[in-house]
Amino acid sequence: MRKAIAERLQTCGLELHPEKTKIVYCKDDFRNGKYPNEKFDFLGYTFQPRRSKNRKGKFFINFSPAVSNQAAKTIRDTFRRWNLPNRSDKAIEDLSRMFNPIIRAGSSITGDTIARRFTRPCANWTKIWSFGPSGNTRSCDAITGRATHWIARISRRAPALFAHWQMGVRRGSMMGAV
Repeated sequence: MRKAIAERLQTCGLELHPEKTKIVYCKDDFRNGKYPNEKFDFLGYTFQPRRSKNRKGKFFINFSPAVSNQAAKTIRDTFRRWNLPNRSDKAIEDLSRMFNPIIRAGSSITGDTIARRFTRPCANWTKIWSFGPSGNTRSCDAITGRATHWIARISRRAPALFAHWQMGVRRGSMMGAV
C-alpha cells in the first residue's frame, strides 16, 4: 500500500518523507480491528475516531478533528504567562487590546478551548480589580461567581470586546448569567 502511494506521488513530482509519513487507519462503525496508527496530528488538530451524533440522535463513530493536546498545552501555557489576575492596573478594554491578537490567532482552531481557559483568569482578574489584592472577608466562591457573572454581562453588552466573544464562543455560567 505504501509503495503504491509513493509511486503515485512520484508521478506528480512528490515524495513521501520516510519518518514523517505514515498510513493511518480511519476507524469507523463498519471497520473493526486494531492498527498501529489510528490517529494523527496536523496543523494543531488531532484527527481520530470520535463518537458523534447524527441528526436523528443516533450515535456513530466518526473520524474527525479536535484541538491537539500539544496545541491545547501551548494555549494553557500562553494564558498562564499572561498572569492575568496580576494585571489589576488595567481596564478590561486594555486587556482586550493586549490579548485580542493572540486570542484571534488561536480561536480559529480552538475557540471553545480559549473560552474555557480565558474565563477563569478573567474572573480572577475581575475579583482583584474590583475588590483589591488584599482580598475580602466574603466567601471566595461568592466573589468568583459574581465576577464570572460580571464578565458574562460584559460579553453580552460588548460582544466585540474579545475575539472569541465575536465568534459567539462563551462557556460555563457566562452563558446564562444575568
